[in-house]
Amino acid sequence: MKKKLRIALARINQETNALSPVLTTLEDFESQHYARGQEILDNLGPGRMEVESFFRRAELSGFVRGTKESCKRAGLELELIPLISAWATPSGPLSLSCYETLVEDLLTRLKAAGSVDAVYLCLHGAMGVRGLELAPSATPDSEILRRVRAAVGPDVVIGVSLDLHGNISADMIDHATFVQAYRTNPHRDHHAIGRRVGRLSVRTLQGEIKPTMAWRSLPVLLGGSPTLDFWNPMRSIFRRMKEIERDPAVLGASVLTCHPWNDHPELGWSTIVITDALHDDARPKADRLADELAERCWSIRAHQPPEFVEPRVAIERARGARLRRKFGVVVLSDASDVVTAGAPGDNTRLAKELIEHAQGLVSYVPIRDPALVEELWPEEVGARIRTRVGGRLDPDRGAPLEVDAVLTRKAEAHGLGRLVILDVGTIRLLVVAGPALAVQPRFFRMAGLDVLKADIVVVKNFFPFLIYFLPYSRMNIFVRTQGVTDFDAAFSLSFAGQVYPRDDVSSWRPADARRRALRSAPASSP
Repeated sequence: MKKKLRIALARINQETNALSPVLTTLEDFESQHYARGQEILDNLGPGRMEVESFFRRAELSGFVRGTKESCKRAGLELELIPLISAWATPSGPLSLSCYETLVEDLLTRLKAAGSVDAVYLCLHGAMGVRGLELAPSATPDSEILRRVRAAVGPDVVIGVSLDLHGNISADMIDHATFVQAYRTNPHRDHHAIGRRVGRLSVRTLQGEIKPTMAWRSLPVLLGGSPTLDFWNPMRSIFRRMKEIERDPAVLGASVLTCHPWNDHPELGWSTIVITDALHDDARPKADRLADELAERCWSIRAHQPPEFVEPRVAIERARGARLRRKFGVVVLSDASDVVTAGAPGDNTRLAKELIEHAQGLVSYVPIRDPALVEELWPEEVGARIRTRVGGRLDPDRGAPLEVDAVLTRKAEAHGLGRLVILDVGTIRLLVVAGPALAVQPRFFRMAGLDVLKADIVVVKNFFPFLIYFLPYSRMNIFVRTQGVTDFDAAFSLSFAGQVYPRDDVSSWRPADARRRALRSAPASSP
């Protein structure tokens, strides 16, 4: 084999909530993260951030490390060819023009690069696109893969990484050399999964391994709650995946629990096992193990998410937690308006209840309202304002909240855009123009707010905040406010068959057999 490998790498990554009316546009990527060519590798250098304001080290830096390590060990030269890296926060579906622009940019750069030995695609797996027509065997993510496969031909290695909330389709399996998903929830192995893909890519190119994949698809939207990798019932499944990978014939195992607000007709949990076809029993073993993991997932489907409390109950609990508030904060998760699951972030129900029933408790409440930020930007800090906030992006699920407030701060931050802070008594409304990514204390620090000076902090997130707020939070409460990330909201979407727990499904196997039988035409030039 030749002594120099030419390997291309690219990212197009966004998680879509089909219930959100807020379209994701090219401007969203450009304002958050859209790097091209050498700029991508520059962002991986010392003191830089791979995705500014969001990820210091993620999949691409892990992939670069994995390929370099493997090439050095094998005595091979390596030429990395960065194409594009586009990432946007979870939101509504991409506009068709946004999607096509991103994919065309990737393909144009790939074709200009000439012959390559391998391509790494960092995808999410739960992307949705408004107006994109696809076969049932395809998804927007697998369509990116199909077009890349058509451009490079059948012999080039294509390694794919996905979020564990991705949705697997037949086309994804058909056009990838191998697929690997995150192994943690909350996600904290972005770098590790990229590194794994890098190593597998080089080993495949060397002829050391020959990956083959088996997968199973379950008609399950929700189950295994809480779906944390370190907490039962999911803990036992992730532990079993590690046991499986001790077999020399096994190259990787993944369980994907899907994004329940994705409107793909064949949505559901998936299992993938990659084995080395250079071993005699590789394919039967992959099938057997993928089947075993599917059975384990099916066995925990009845573990459903708990019922979250109403806002008034959450406020009463926070007010009663005097000692806990003295040594930290109470964190309320607005579980119906989780921006990191694609919600608009402009739900006003919790803010309204806090204003009416939590006066005396210093509370930080993020709300997205770009129109209001624009309206208030010319105002002087200290001005008294009577206005309406929130409820504009998703008016069908909520109404703007009328407030009498004092404008106490104006600022700009990367990824958030412009922001203003309105004081309504002891309630601080943090009104942002960009996504209300209230997940970490850093979000509030960027707005000039110290979380330790608050009694209550509202986040728009399900699980990662539990880690980030660990040094500060003395009580965490999940609150239901009626929005697009209510778990039962997903039941309104249309699927090709019955799905659990919306429907009473007695076996996962009929849906799995039908889904795996779906096939598109072989990849051809786009």
